[in-house]
Amino acid sequence: MANEVLVLFYSHTGALKQMAHAVARGIESVPGVAARVRTVPKVSTVAEAVEPDIPASGPPYVELQDLHECIGLALGSPTRFGNMAAPLKYFLDSTGALWLKGTLAGKPAAVFTSTATLHGGQESTLLSMMLPLLHHGMLIVGLPYSETDLIATTTGGSPYGASHVAGIDADRPLSQEEQNLCFALGKRLAAVAWKLSR
Repeated sequence: MANEVLVLFYSHTGALKQMAHAVARGIESVPGVAARVRTVPKVSTVAEAVEPDIPASGPPYVELQDLHECIGLALGSPTRFGNMAAPLKYFLDSTGALWLKGTLAGKPAAVFTSTATLHGGQESTLLSMMLPLLHHGMLIVGLPYSETDLIATTTGGSPYGASHVAGIDADRPLSQEEQNLCFALGKRLAAVAWKLSR
């Protein structure tokens, strides 16, 4: 089995997709580790509405098998009133069978998010994503202040995980510090996952 870290995200406007790819680049900077990028479909309030089995573009939808096979997990979501987005929560709520088997116990995980405003719930969203991962027994990896971009940033960035300020119209690109912190988070997660999987 390949040493892959799963990068699982939901992106509505594209910012999380950019962040996911920066995290994946960080993961793949660690020799012997690869990134497996996956997303989740939208959740509809209309009961009979369905998404296609394969997305029209971008990464494939995640399957429970991806969680079995990964040696670590990077989880990304935009904020929804200080919480993770419903599509990601909906998927995580379906992982009870993995919880019963302890599939994810002992594997490292990291989280990342994007908000419209600087104080739009970044840290509470990161924490909300950590909760189900802790219930699964995962080991949370954050960003230490030895990452100097964490100190210098005037945009996104948190010791709890990488973050981005997208702007009210979701038109602000990732700043250099935000890109660096996404990369650093992926690299740190992959390094820990590699050591734990030996």
